[in-house]
Amino acid sequence: MVSKLAGFYEHNTFSLMKIIILLNFILHKADSGCNNSVFTSIVSFPPYEILSSLQALPLEGQWSLRDNENAAKDFGNIFHFPPLAVLYPKTVADISLTIKHVFEMGSASELKVAARGHGHSLQGQAQVHGGIVINMESLQGHEMKVHRGEFPFVDVSGGELWINILHETLKHGLAPKSWTDYLHLTVGGTLSNAGISGQAFKHGPQISNTLQLEVVTGKGEVVTCSENRDADLFHGVLGGLGQFGIITRARISLEPAQKMVKWIRVLYSEFSTFTRDQEYLISLKDTFDYIEGFVIINSTGILNHWRSSFDPKDPLQASQFNSDGRTSYCLEMAKYFNPDEAEAMNQSVDHLLSQLSYIPPTLFLSEVSYVEFLDRVHVSENMLREKGLWEVPHPWLNLLIPRSEIHAFAEEVFGNILKDTSNGPILIYPVNQTRWNSKTSLVTPEEDVFYLVAFLSSAVPSSTGINSLEYILTQNKRILDFCTNAQLNVKQYLPHYSTQEEWQAHFGSRWEALVERKRVYDPLALLAPGHRIFQKAMSASC
Repeated sequence: MVSKLAGFYEHNTFSLMKIIILLNFILHKADSGCNNSVFTSIVSFPPYEILSSLQALPLEGQWSLRDNENAAKDFGNIFHFPPLAVLYPKTVADISLTIKHVFEMGSASELKVAARGHGHSLQGQAQVHGGIVINMESLQGHEMKVHRGEFPFVDVSGGELWINILHETLKHGLAPKSWTDYLHLTVGGTLSNAGISGQAFKHGPQISNTLQLEVVTGKGEVVTCSENRDADLFHGVLGGLGQFGIITRARISLEPAQKMVKWIRVLYSEFSTFTRDQEYLISLKDTFDYIEGFVIINSTGILNHWRSSFDPKDPLQASQFNSDGRTSYCLEMAKYFNPDEAEAMNQSVDHLLSQLSYIPPTLFLSEVSYVEFLDRVHVSENMLREKGLWEVPHPWLNLLIPRSEIHAFAEEVFGNILKDTSNGPILIYPVNQTRWNSKTSLVTPEEDVFYLVAFLSSAVPSSTGINSLEYILTQNKRILDFCTNAQLNVKQYLPHYSTQEEWQAHFGSRWEALVERKRVYDPLALLAPGHRIFQKAMSASC
């Protein structure tokens, strides 16, 4: 008897929900023709009715309605917003049906939807308080399809990890052209931002090497888009911070893959010489395949740390080198090659190095496999996990800085704000603007060459002083305040702001186009609320 009553209640609750949704839809249709409002619901929905309606959807995947603490965490480990429910989809249709259902409920439900990849957001961007988190890794099992030919590519799920794409494409002697430093990230996650690493000067970021997308919009529509088909959505989603749709599949451009990598590090004592050599290398046609750099603040014995992975070109000179704790700048380079090309590769590397002005005793070299090089950060991850230092707060700050302003930035930040200590690696390297697709949603400085500067800080839990989260956040604010006061044309990468006014300043002249795309593809502002760009539904045009 109890089970019959439960079944009756569940059936009739869902029937009532359908009636309410239908009435809301009719009202929306009437409103849209007269007063420019978007989806004014006539009835709000209690959480238990929402959950009941979600469970009644004809999905192949599963809902998790409890013990969803993991969905309230991310790599940043600063914000924690528990969702109402987590969807583990098996198909793209599961995602489409869910979003369409929420859309038809109208704005009064106050439900928002966040797509979660491998959980590497920094500021709660893939979290949603009291809303729906879609676990995109549940789509990982979908087959990857590698297409060979003159212009090879691979079709992958939006929830696939780049490390898995690397292993699969290598079976065909191919690999993506552009990477991130850390490969255990999902395709949809990096393409919603940019996907930047040391290959970006040559090939642009990952969003510049994407040929086609399948997207579920904020209305639940499944759209296949590219440069030649629904191009506005295609460009909007790439670098669009998840605001216009959820990436469910992507077509990634490939190139022939080499088997080995010559990996090189050298040091500089002068920032101007360091940046001059970086900019020289990225200007060449025949140059390294990967170019990055990092700042070393108040560190002694840095060369001894390198010896675990690199060999000094001149061991005697290297043993006599002493940085005396001064700020140094490391230029990191890599050249890909096959074993039968080693002699020609070494000649090319020797020629390139002969044109640089690094400190001679600090030349360190290594030869590793292509996979070992690309997955290098995962080794560090495992070491930090063993020490319990991986799942700590990561108040990272990533900036894109014009070449004309990088020296003023470095003088104040490295010479004053951070002159005594840093709480993690500081990456710095230039890229060529011409390799970046200017039609995407990503905002960059407008100069031909600009720098990525990434402060990859880690905070020690429950600590005080220079290792505390509060201290690092204060340092980050000092850096941002300096950029503002000095009127530097800096853009945040993986941006984080608290108000729409700040977002409007970030996007600048592109803001109106962003608002229009939001109105077209996600008019109720359901998607990716963790960015805090749009809090309310968008007004519609008659």
